Amino acid sequence: MAQILRLGAHTVAAELGSDTPPRPVDGGLLLPPGRVALLHGLGDASFYRHGHNSWSPCGWRRLSEAPLRIASAERRLTADDTSWDDPARHHSSAVAALEGPDGQVLLLGALGLDVPRLAADRDTLAGWYERGGAPWFLAYGSEDEVFGAYARQLAERLGRSGRRAGNVWCSWYAYYENITEEQLTKDITALRGLPFDVVQVDDGWEQAVGDWQPNAKFPSGMGALAERIADAGLRPGLWIAPFIVHPESRTARERPEVLLRDASGEPVIAGHNWGAGYWALDLTHPAAQDHLRETIHRVCREWGFTYLKADFIGAGAAPGARHADTGREEAYRTGLRIIREEAGPDAYLLGSGAPLLPSLGLLDGIRSGPDVAPLWEHYATQDPSDALARNAVVNTLHRLWQSPLLEVDPDVVYFRSRLNLLTEQQQRWLRDLADICGFRAVSDPPGWLHPDELEAMTAYLGARPEIRRLGRYRFALDGREVDFTPAVHPEAQQLYPIA
Repeated sequence: MAQILRLGAHTVAAELGSDTPPRPVDGGLLLPPGRVALLHGLGDASFYRHGHNSWSPCGWRRLSEAPLRIASAERRLTADDTSWDDPARHHSSAVAALEGPDGQVLLLGALGLDVPRLAADRDTLAGWYERGGAPWFLAYGSEDEVFGAYARQLAERLGRSGRRAGNVWCSWYAYYENITEEQLTKDITALRGLPFDVVQVDDGWEQAVGDWQPNAKFPSGMGALAERIADAGLRPGLWIAPFIVHPESRTARERPEVLLRDASGEPVIAGHNWGAGYWALDLTHPAAQDHLRETIHRVCREWGFTYLKADFIGAGAAPGARHADTGREEAYRTGLRIIREEAGPDAYLLGSGAPLLPSLGLLDGIRSGPDVAPLWEHYATQDPSDALARNAVVNTLHRLWQSPLLEVDPDVVYFRSRLNLLTEQQQRWLRDLADICGFRAVSDPPGWLHPDELEAMTAYLGARPEIRRLGRYRFALDGREVDFTPAVHPEAQQLYPIA
């Protein structure tokens, strides 16, 4: 149904999916479920692209420029949604926005599940759901106003979390998969008395991805390791990828009924890592749900890990022929509900590789970009989802509007000089951004730090600066101005000299 919609001083022509009239809500208009098409009247505007999961690129591009997307089909399968990828048109997941020449922003955002997608050109902004549908939220105003209003609508409909992780130490960026019980025991001892709240054991402890039992490097078992962490006065945290299965795992061989399959009956490849295409659980299948319950109950209730980093979980929403006829985001949300139930109401759940909307009200924190890495850029890649510090900074800046809904995790900051190629300015950007997010994580073993580095880390973790936002990329931290513009737009570096 064609209508004229008035949003303050701005008017748009709209084709809506039903005859239900739009109605005013806090900060904008509530549009009926179904497909929405708007004649936005903003011409060659800047387009805000929101990525499908934590690792997907996120940011602003002018409509006359090439779309922001992942070029590699294999990487796109892991770090974005391949079903609606468009190499020629600007597209987005869950929400999109257009900034006109006067700086005002037109935002269209989904208010429900079912893989909401959006696309825009110089004339139109359109939104649709993969199946069925839910209402839409439309707003026009300043960037802060419209994204803030959208966040309030999402909180009301899907939920939010106010839990805080505190200061986190994780093993990944020091040892990667080479962790051992012996080394972590030394690190836990060294961390005693430092201003950390959580010790999170990352990938490398499990027998295989999908087989969530300790390998030979952890002879005392994971319960004993969690007890050591707790005895040091810290919260035990564990990395796990609960929705995926490596093809060579025992689970893949012995429990094939838990796997998500395609229309021909073959296991769905949900992404690539660990030298293979990994498979996903069919989270609507009773056997897969039982497997997930058993896993989380063991990790949290038996072993004692009450902080979980659930990684690669976007695979739970991969396309496939599911046991139950339900939307893939609803299937994903079913899996998260099981994790929340088995982990317990007081557990802290951090999602990575996670789609935003179906995570709300169940996750406490969500990764905001790809892995950070002790490297700013790499000459051999232009992939905006690669594990590089600049990619993590850029994505996080463009997802800060999610902070009222759950903690935004920008990944770790660095203090070490060992195995670190970041400049001092780049490290300051990482630390300042973590302060802005309020989520501080470090992966530097205390034994790697020189005395001055250890002192700097300790002071940083104990500080809580007052944050004021001055612009899209400008902030004041205890009165000190921080400008991320040169990080987002390196070509503008001469206009924004680095001190």
